[in-house]
Amino acid sequence: MASRFVDRAVIHLAAGNGGNGCASVHREKFKPLGGPDGGNGGNGGDVLLIVDPNVHTLLDFHFRPHARAGNGKIGQGSNRSGAAGETLELRVPDGTVVMTERGEVLADLIGPGTTFVAAQGGRGGLGNASLASKARKAPGFALLGEPGEARDLVLELRSVADVGLLGFPSAGKSSLISVLSAAKPKIADYPFTTLVPNLGVITAGDTVFTMADVPGLIPGASQGKGLGLDFLRHIERCAVLVHVVDCATFEPGRDPVSDVDALEAELARYTPSLGGDLADRPRVVVLNKVDVPDAAELAEMVRPEFEKRGLEVFEVSTASRKGLRELTYALGAVVERYRAEQPPPEAEKVVLKPLAVDDSGFTVEPDPEEEGAFVVRGTRPERWIRQTDFGNDEAVGYLADRLNRLGVEDALARKGAVPGSQVTIGDISFEWQPSTPGAAVHLSGRGTDVRLEGTDRISASERKEARRIRRDGPDEESEGE
Repeated sequence: MASRFVDRAVIHLAAGNGGNGCASVHREKFKPLGGPDGGNGGNGGDVLLIVDPNVHTLLDFHFRPHARAGNGKIGQGSNRSGAAGETLELRVPDGTVVMTERGEVLADLIGPGTTFVAAQGGRGGLGNASLASKARKAPGFALLGEPGEARDLVLELRSVADVGLLGFPSAGKSSLISVLSAAKPKIADYPFTTLVPNLGVITAGDTVFTMADVPGLIPGASQGKGLGLDFLRHIERCAVLVHVVDCATFEPGRDPVSDVDALEAELARYTPSLGGDLADRPRVVVLNKVDVPDAAELAEMVRPEFEKRGLEVFEVSTASRKGLRELTYALGAVVERYRAEQPPPEAEKVVLKPLAVDDSGFTVEPDPEEEGAFVVRGTRPERWIRQTDFGNDEAVGYLADRLNRLGVEDALARKGAVPGSQVTIGDISFEWQPSTPGAAVHLSGRGTDVRLEGTDRISASERKEARRIRRDGPDEESEGE
C-alpha cells in the first residue's frame, strides 16, 4: 500500500481578478442632468494559507495543486458597487514552510491560526461616479479591475518536534518511539521500514515534549542517497538530536562509534533552509538492544568513547524496557533547558516606512532593446496601465493626465525623450506626445479626448474672446494695428 504522507508539494495559485468599474449616467424622467452613477468593481479574493492543527500532511495539495479565489463582480448603475470575490482559505499543517521555486523562504507557519497571504487579489476598478471632478463632470469611462496575483509556490512540512531520533535503518528508532509514546509506526526487520516521519507525545513528570522518528539515514543522505535528503528537513526544528545505535548488528564494518561518526558527517553537510546550524543542537547517544548479551558487552566497550566526547549515553532495550525511564526524564530535562535558553517570543511589530522626500515612486530608464526608447517602472504607473481601457479615448486621456501629474513627462524630458519617442510602461508601448504645460483639459463627446483626435478645435478662451468682440467691438489697440 502506498504511503499517504506527503511533506512536499508544488502549488499553483491564482487570486481573484478585480471587477471592472461601471460607466453609467443617471436617467430619470424630468431629470435630464442626472450625473454619473457608475459603481465601483469589487476586489478580487485573496488566497490564504492557514495553519490547522487537524491537518497533518500536504496530501490534498499533491492531488489538487491548482487553486483559484473568486473574482470581483463588475460595478453597476445607480451607484451599485460590485461584490468582492470570495477569499480562498487553504488549510496547511503546523510547521509548513512556504518557499518560491528558487528556494527563497517566504513564510514559516507555526502555531494554529497562523495566516499567510499567498496570492493577493486584484483591486476593483473605479466607476465613473468616483472619477467625476470639476473638469470632468460626467466621465464617459471607468477603470478596469486589476488581475489577481498568480504564483507558483513550494510547500514543505518541517515537523514541529522537540526530539529527533537519528540512526541507520533498523536501528530500533520506530520501536523506541512506540514504547515511549502512543505512536504506532510500522516495525519490521528490513531497511527503510520507516518511510514517513512518525510523531509521538511523551510525558516526563511535568514536562511534555514531542519526538520524531526520522527515516533511516545512510552515508550520502545529504546528497540525496536513500531517503535522507527528503526527511532531514524534519529535524531542523528539533531541540535535541538522539543517535539511536544498533549494538546487535551483524553487518561487517559497522560499530557504534563509526555509525555515529558517519551520521554526524551527514548532518554537517546538510544546510537547514530555516537557518541555524545543527551542530549547535544537544546530542544524546542511545545504545539500543542491550538485551542481547553480545550487544550489552559492546555497549560497555564503546560507552567510555562517547562520554569522552561529552555526550550523554544511555543503554536501553525496547524489548525488556531497560533504561527507558532514565532516558525519558533525561530527554525531558534537556528539552526544558533548551526551551529556557530560547529568547521569549516577541510580538510582531508593525514597521511604517515612509517614502523618502526625493522618492517619486517610479523610475525612467533607457530601453536596452531599442535605441531612443524608454521604460517607465513603478507600482502606480504600472497599475494605472492595467486599469486603463485603451479602446476608450477619454480613458487614455485620463491616463495621460495622471502620468503628467505624477511627473512622468518631466522625468522623460530630463532623460532626453522627444515627441515620438517610444515609451513602455508595463505591457504597453506607445509614442510619447507631451502635454502643453499649463494647458487646460478640454473634452469633446463622452468617451473621447480631443488630444487624441488631432483636430484644431477652438478653445473656450477663444470662443469667449469672440463673443466679447461681437458684443463690444474690437478694442482700440486692435483698431490702431
